Amino acid sequence: MSAINPFHLAVPQSDLDDLRRRLAATRWPERETVADWSQGVPLAALQELVAYWADGYDWRRCEARLNGVGQFTTGIDGLDIHFLHVRSPHEQAAPLILTHGWPGSVVEFMEVIAPLTDPVAHGGRAEDAFHVVVPSLPGYGFSGKPSGTGWGVERIGRAWAELMRRLGYAGWFAQGGDWGGIVTTAMGGQAPEGLAGIHTNMPLARPSAQDRAQDGAEVREALEAGRRYTKFDSGYAKVQSTRPQTIGYALVDSPVALAAWIYEKLAGWTDNAGSPLDVLSMEAVLDNVMLYWLPGTGASAARLYWESYGRIGQSGPVLLPAGVSTFPKEITKAPRQWAQQILRNIVYWNDCPQGGHFAAWEQPELFVSELRACFSLMRQEQ
Repeated sequence: MSAINPFHLAVPQSDLDDLRRRLAATRWPERETVADWSQGVPLAALQELVAYWADGYDWRRCEARLNGVGQFTTGIDGLDIHFLHVRSPHEQAAPLILTHGWPGSVVEFMEVIAPLTDPVAHGGRAEDAFHVVVPSLPGYGFSGKPSGTGWGVERIGRAWAELMRRLGYAGWFAQGGDWGGIVTTAMGGQAPEGLAGIHTNMPLARPSAQDRAQDGAEVREALEAGRRYTKFDSGYAKVQSTRPQTIGYALVDSPVALAAWIYEKLAGWTDNAGSPLDVLSMEAVLDNVMLYWLPGTGASAARLYWESYGRIGQSGPVLLPAGVSTFPKEITKAPRQWAQQILRNIVYWNDCPQGGHFAAWEQPELFVSELRACFSLMRQEQ
């Protein structure tokens, strides 16, 4: 069994001083010629965020919080994997691995770890407890950056199964959204020893021509969401899936470019009233951006699109028990009849009243209640 090593963050002050120097030296473009976000992040919105980043934001607060949760690394398949690991005070707790996506990070789950691990202290029951593991995807956060090709979602899924084995968990659940949902679905198809069921807040779909031709509001909404994403919202994915190295130069060298690249998606993919700050605080936004800036992962994170974007949904069917929670402002829509082409054993499905793409981050209480409801059904079957 390979070693599990404690990981302590202590970012050199020189790195933070360099960040402020770069922010102060930003060469700004002229403002947009529209009155909304349709051309990208408005100049005033980004300048507001950057001004706070330079003069009000405290990285040491985030650093201390991450250190306080419990961080570790372990080498899997030649790559160091960074992860948070919090054991529940309830020994009968079910192990659960949570996987983030892009442009997210482990900070998406910071508000749900305590209620998941200690439900009694957060309005739940002891039988709802989980031991929680939250890894950083390869090339993201403080995980290692792959130096060769091949780190796609299937390989990540196998690595996560190995991680849970190393932690001593014989039976466990998996959850994810965005790339995390894709990795989790791939794991479900792989059905590694110990995986008892999965949950996703972004179900994949593989609809046939007959499925697409069906009439009904749900199908029409799904088709329209797909067209809207393709026409107006998929440029980032096209760039990252074809030229991750090229965009990586800007994302690793310019903190403002990185912030804009991420902030646009937080605006478009959260359930907000016109600004991402309606849902997420500036501290939360910048904590997440810093997990890309400090380790310089703009290019390495983008490469996951190059590895796997064109093969999303092509993994085998998932026969294990699966649960789905949908949120109204999700990027794309997948009616249940589409999702069950991949998830063959759906035991839980719920359409939530609010929330967007970053479910755990935006709606932590609702997210926790969804996982408790879903996995309680699967626990009963064990």
